[in-house]
Amino acid sequence: MNIMRKAEIYMHDVLAGRLLEMEDHSYVFEYDATYAGEPVSLTMPVNQRRFNFDKFPAFFEGLLPEGVHLEALLRMRKLDRYDYMGQLLATGKDMVGAVTVKEIKA
Repeated sequence: MNIMRKAEIYMHDVLAGRLLEMEDHSYVFEYDATYAGEPVSLTMPVNQRRFNFDKFPAFFEGLLPEGVHLEALLRMRKLDRYDYMGQLLATGKDMVGAVTVKEIKA
């Protein structure tokens, strides 16, 4: 199965892993082989290393803007309301908290 979009996930500016969007709109989060920091989410412990999701992972969805901020983002970036990966990539460098996201261009 082909990968549609990829993002690097950072914790406190340290590469923690990668989030992959697959062509069937499933998702894979995989910790980087060298990452030994705290988990990105308590639901994704570091010792498991790889996580498969049938839909956009709830943890990452929780990082997305809401309300007027979401509406502004959708208008400015011309994103679909249900393109959660696109929203994450668009806001990834300006998130509140320890996690930042950077798109990996193919």
